[in-house]
Amino acid sequence: MYERILVPTDGREHSSAAVRHAVDIAGKYGATVHAVFVIDTDTGWLTVSKADVHDALREVGQDASEQALREVETAAADAGVELVTDVLEGTPGERILAYAAENDVDLVVMGTHGHSGIERRLLGSVTQHVAGAAQVPVMTVSAPAENVT
Repeated sequence: MYERILVPTDGREHSSAAVRHAVDIAGKYGATVHAVFVIDTDTGWLTVSKADVHDALREVGQDASEQALREVETAAADAGVELVTDVLEGTPGERILAYAAENDVDLVVMGTHGHSGIERRLLGSVTQHVAGAAQVPVMTVSAPAENVT
């Protein structure tokens, strides 16, 4: 049923919960997990030097991606699951959707931040965007409330 499972991660607890689910499902189906970290380098809303901000975002994101993907590598290795990792740049929701289509994934597993009210309106929701636009099933995973950061 599942051959390629995509799990976007940012290293926070909600993503860690999604990683655990993705690795568990992959183990049951003999699937490959594709873990991606998207460095949000969208500077379209800025009025200052976009090149300088883009470079700073890339640098910070690169450091965060290494840590987040290391967690997925450990989980996949412990479960004996094949893993592909990638670091992408751009608008997260769009890059996740493009990766899913380009890599013919069968399932996307994403954590939810638990934003509500004004936070959701101001920040939007990458998970909500992907779930609404994906051409494959999207499983959303919430971290236990006491563990969410």
